[in-house]
Amino acid sequence: MSYIVLRGRWCNVIVLNVHAPSEEKSYDSKDSFYEELEQVFDHFPKYHMQILLGDFNAKVGRENIFKPTIGNESLHCDSSDNGVRIVNFATQKKISC
Repeated sequence: MSYIVLRGRWCNVIVLNVHAPSEEKSYDSKDSFYEELEQVFDHFPKYHMQILLGDFNAKVGRENIFKPTIGNESLHCDSSDNGVRIVNFATQKKISC
């Protein structure tokens, strides 16, 4: 997990780059990753623009419950565990995928 703060004239931009554990990893390692991600994400002021990108090793499906967060289109029919985790994180932090 790495980040860079780009200071602008009117707005600062924080670019956060992550690499999540793969689907085969244990629930403990995934929980630890998302706890660390939440701590880093919450560390920055809310008025800065935040861009979260990277490899989340996730398949986000077309389930109706995810449409408010991801929209109408998705490559996959069903979500993986990592897909559910990233959508839950995005929903909790009020960001869209």
